[in-house]
Amino acid sequence: MHDLFAELRWRGLINQTTDDEHLPAWLMERPRAVYAGFDPTADSLHVGHLMALMILRRFQKAGHRPIALVGGATGMIGDPSGKSEERNLLSVEVLQANVAAIQRQFQRFLDFDGGPHSALLVNNYDWMGRFGYLEFLRDVGKHFPVNVMLAKDSVKSRLERSDSGLSYTEFSYMLLQAYDFVHLHQHYDCEIQVGGSDQWGNITAGIDLARRLDGAQLYGMTCPLLTKSDGTKMGKTESGALWLAAERTSPYRFYQYWINLADADVGGCLRFFTDLEQEELLALEARHAAEPGRREAQRRLATELTRLVHGEEGLAIAQRATEVFFGAEIHELSDAQLGEVFADVKSKEVPRERLAGEGLALIDALVEAGLAKSKGEARRTISQGGAYVNNRRIDRVEARLGPDDRASESVMVLRCGKKNYALLRFRD
Repeated sequence: MHDLFAELRWRGLINQTTDDEHLPAWLMERPRAVYAGFDPTADSLHVGHLMALMILRRFQKAGHRPIALVGGATGMIGDPSGKSEERNLLSVEVLQANVAAIQRQFQRFLDFDGGPHSALLVNNYDWMGRFGYLEFLRDVGKHFPVNVMLAKDSVKSRLERSDSGLSYTEFSYMLLQAYDFVHLHQHYDCEIQVGGSDQWGNITAGIDLARRLDGAQLYGMTCPLLTKSDGTKMGKTESGALWLAAERTSPYRFYQYWINLADADVGGCLRFFTDLEQEELLALEARHAAEPGRREAQRRLATELTRLVHGEEGLAIAQRATEVFFGAEIHELSDAQLGEVFADVKSKEVPRERLAGEGLALIDALVEAGLAKSKGEARRTISQGGAYVNNRRIDRVEARLGPDDRASESVMVLRCGKKNYALLRFRD
């Protein structure tokens, strides 16, 4: 079998394991079932989830069976790991909607073809929802020494804070996640759990519970948290998190995030998030180091990752929108997509009727949009070849614009010179 452990090592995807010595050979003995959990705190995954998702994906490519667990039950509690204060509890209805949305996203990353290595999607509410309180305390809780739980970093760090405590609800989270591992081992022969480095305490708690309940030997592995070279969290934008759902973060904004990634961060992300082999990746990094201004590494990362998350169609939209910003003729984009590309460009609303009949004079359009201070200035700009409609040059001073000159449903993009843009939005 493929030496998966060695690949994860060179890609920088291993932070901790419960058994560095035996895991490499153990993973090559036969196909194993591996799981990672994702709590449905929103109706989309974000880039922070990509680390665990890509590890599951790599396990499957190496011949193992990935299990993606959606926390319909644990999502009701909230994981205290890495948090400075307690999360707001979500309603059952919101959680159910979030679970359904997240389940659809997994299909971009994992193969659910029904074969021997087919990915499995499970919801821990399906087994946790059947437990009564007393039954859970008797069958599971009695196997958890409180002193061991208090020693976990995820608990200890919260208890040491003077400005926030830890509720019994959050304290119980570790028990629920630990039982998930036991359940998946009992029913799906799952023997290894992966997650972010902040999940180490929860993972080892599950391993300990399986040993106490069933005498089973399970394993754990964590990956680094997704951070920039300066230690700050990656995937944060001015508008918030970088989501995997197109409705929350458009393919264009997603693509642009990676295009604009700092040189110090792009190598790690190429290792984490693409399938480039080591030799090709090192050659790409060498070319980038020689000519960083070309941003070849960022373009390759943006292309590979946008294709994976949003498909070929999403990638095409993102690349076309990027070309538009740099002057390509505009066509086949929507109002929303143009709004993303030209988010910082001034715009003005104009009655749609101005396009009827003889249409709107280009001279008037430039003045209306604020690209010319007077009709005389607009006339000179046009005659000198500096006026563009939807990035198409128009050099006829007498030109008039009609409904067919819109770039999308209601937007017309005007430009003077190389980079001076404005939008006219035609409304009823």
